[in-house]
Amino acid sequence: MLANASTPSRYVEVERKFDVGESTSVPSFDGVAEIVRVEKLPAQELDAVYYDTAEHDLASKRITLRRRSGGEDAGWHLKLPAGPDARTEVRAPLDGENVPPELLDVVLAIVRDRPLSPVARIATTREVRLLHGADGAALAEFCDDKVTASRTDTSDANPAEQRWREWELELTAPDANAELMDHLSNRLLGAGATPAGHGSKLARVIGTMQSEPQVRPSDPVRQAVAELVDDLLVWDRAVRADADDAVHQMRVTTRKIRSLLQASPESFGFSKDAPVVDELRELAAVLGAARDAEVLAERYRRALDEMPPRLVRGPVRERLVDGAEERYQNGLRRTLAALRSERYFRLLDALDAIVAKPVALPPDQGPAPGAIEAASKKVRKAAKRARKAAEQDRDSAIHRIRKRAKRLRYTAAAIGATEVSDQAKAVQSLLGDHQDSVVSRAHLAQQAEEAYAAGEDTFTYGLLYQQEADLAARCREQLEPALQKLNEAVSMREC
Repeated sequence: MLANASTPSRYVEVERKFDVGESTSVPSFDGVAEIVRVEKLPAQELDAVYYDTAEHDLASKRITLRRRSGGEDAGWHLKLPAGPDARTEVRAPLDGENVPPELLDVVLAIVRDRPLSPVARIATTREVRLLHGADGAALAEFCDDKVTASRTDTSDANPAEQRWREWELELTAPDANAELMDHLSNRLLGAGATPAGHGSKLARVIGTMQSEPQVRPSDPVRQAVAELVDDLLVWDRAVRADADDAVHQMRVTTRKIRSLLQASPESFGFSKDAPVVDELRELAAVLGAARDAEVLAERYRRALDEMPPRLVRGPVRERLVDGAEERYQNGLRRTLAALRSERYFRLLDALDAIVAKPVALPPDQGPAPGAIEAASKKVRKAAKRARKAAEQDRDSAIHRIRKRAKRLRYTAAAIGATEVSDQAKAVQSLLGDHQDSVVSRAHLAQQAEEAYAAGEDTFTYGLLYQQEADLAARCREQLEPALQKLNEAVSMREC
């Protein structure tokens, strides 16, 4: 458990690497419009030990974790992909030989309970030139690196040593743009450099694992699940950092995976009631506690802000908004505990195995047509039952339509049935508003009772309740037209 892990510092690093010969001269940056002065700094001696699992799980995700001494930024550095030319660098102080728990927690969904140990040692003699703009601020940093490296995860007593020279170009100003990077890169290319054939120094030491594209399944549903499993790991990191909307996105990703597994079990070689499906359901439920509170907090904050002040009576904001925010924090703590559990690690292992396992489907008979038909049929059945449902069962019956539409949406999106996916999303969104209203009304009734018992004015709770009831009624009025459009999209697909 890592409940007491501190929050590390984070930086976004925008850089490009270049391979260069030993005798290549450092280029001049004269004439680059944005650069008015070049400052050469004293040479630095950097020594870094890189950590990974025995299977190189971090490297396979283009992630590096190192303990580096020397230079101005000595310490523990965790580098994560953040887009073209960009990586997020998470830093912790240089303290001890063990990986800091706050950095380990960031990548826990990748390494799980597999131990981290040194896999390479890289020594660098670095010459740095700071490139300053007109206002005197450094816009970019040019590094001329002479590297000596060896692997430490081999049984060889004297592992083979590698030596090479490379250049790094990094933008250092927050407002520096891609055009400046291109101008500077052209200078390096003109001097004889070539774009690096590796994503990092570590990738060069341990092989080309980081730059090789992953082989994806040919079945579109299995490919969609493989991509969603990757997304799940990304949102896992965002949840651990308490990033905006991260809990919601991780919950959505979890539900998408579960929906696709249930919609096309034949693509994965197991029953739709397999244990992994139940585990995904439980994970979504854990995330749901924080997410539901987050939704209510924003819902009540917006409603109260739009309401005339004279109608907001008593400590209603404290009960509704502050109370929901407190429940979000409690839900987040429970979520983080779950994300650090062995149960969660085994779920991730199971998902990896599902993605990697080849399944032989009959020739020219993929799951796509059948999946659409089966999922749309369930939507129609749920709608039929909802029309016949008694008043007290109506809300749960309507919610069932939403869940079926959601599964249809994800399945259709996975196989490229865009119109079906769009119409299913419209039904899902409409009934999502309806379900939020159902949850909100139940919560408002409970809070009103507690406020009344405390001798508080409950007038505002009644107003909010009526607003939610009106919203639900509008959603029900729009349901049949939305279902009709969905049915038409499915019919067109089948023609």
